[in-house]
Amino acid sequence: MEIAVLLFILRVVSAGLLIAFMGSLSWLVLREYRRTVIESAGQRRSYGQLVSMLEVDGKLLKTGQNYPLLPLTSLGRSPTNSVPIEDNFASGEHAVLARRSDQWWLEDRRSRNGTTLNGIPVKKPVIVTDGDVIGIGKMHFRIELGEVVR
Repeated sequence: MEIAVLLFILRVVSAGLLIAFMGSLSWLVLREYRRTVIESAGQRRSYGQLVSMLEVDGKLLKTGQNYPLLPLTSLGRSPTNSVPIEDNFASGEHAVLARRSDQWWLEDRRSRNGTTLNGIPVKKPVIVTDGDVIGIGKMHFRIELGEVVR
């Protein structure tokens, strides 16, 4: 009987040590994961944003939606776009903003109803700057370049 009790105690102790080891290992992995996430978030570059605006009575009003600018930002009705536009006048893949050689370029993707930049139709790729307004259907997007305050 003494050996059975001793073996039982050894099993309980070894199980406790195994649980403590697995718990400390999990804690170390979680701590390292959190540190990596914080570091990578700090290194992620912000190029700016597109501020969504709607034309009402000839005035542009902010809708409250902002979209971060990516090196290749697509605009259109398709939900796969970086900036999905819920407007029947927008094509599935309407326009694209691309960063090339430290400049931003706007290109209409052969959309049916066209794209405007500051009210002028875009026929070929054109350079855009801070404060320019892209028009697609009833929607407008003001370009705000540089660091975004979150």
